[in-house]
Amino acid sequence: MVMKGPDSIESAPVVTGIAAFDGRKPRRWSILRLVAAVLSIAIAAFVGGFGWFASHVSHLRTPADPAKADAIIVLTGGQSRLDAALGLLASGKGERLLISGVHPSATRRQIQVATGGDKRLFSCCVDIDRAALDTIGNAEESAKWVENHAYGSVILVTNNYHMPRSLLEMGRLLHGARLEPYPVVNADLGDGSWLTKPEALRVMFTEYNKYLLALARGVVPVKPTPGGIALAEIPILRR
Repeated sequence: MVMKGPDSIESAPVVTGIAAFDGRKPRRWSILRLVAAVLSIAIAAFVGGFGWFASHVSHLRTPADPAKADAIIVLTGGQSRLDAALGLLASGKGERLLISGVHPSATRRQIQVATGGDKRLFSCCVDIDRAALDTIGNAEESAKWVENHAYGSVILVTNNYHMPRSLLEMGRLLHGARLEPYPVVNADLGDGSWLTKPEALRVMFTEYNKYLLALARGVVPVKPTPGGIALAEIPILRR
């Protein structure tokens, strides 16, 4: 017999409420597990990508005898880059050299003296870009220069860790010119020693994040702020 008086207990609504609660809890845990799995995959991909990037750039080598090109472009950021570019120009590997990213206050004479470059070579065959503030700016100004001179092939000079991002940004704008990478290697880290050197690890990690941002710009049009790695060996120059 079922009691329906004032003291009776209606059990059905209580059971229904518990059942609803128990149904929500597994769904919530499923969502959390899914989020955790996605985050784990993303972190593993990021770490694995960094390992690949660091290994790749640390194994880049400076070509012993690069093929001749129409012109040479060097992205400022250290005297070793400039020395390499001027050496290529002097040896006839390119008809003309663009130094991209020079500080506005630096004169041609100051750069020539600071690098020890040949005065006659500087006068005839070196152009200076003072407008670029970062790698994106380097690519924009270089594209204008290449188009104005109708060059079909260019040797690109920069440090090994900076080369992947430079090629990516340059390749987006220099559509009609073939890019020949000339990575400058300041320290041989091909044995994996970048893992035990804090400064090298910091440079690699910073550049890896900038490279990912450059890749993302292909999907989302964002522009990183100027700054980055302070490795300039000549105070009057900047990258």
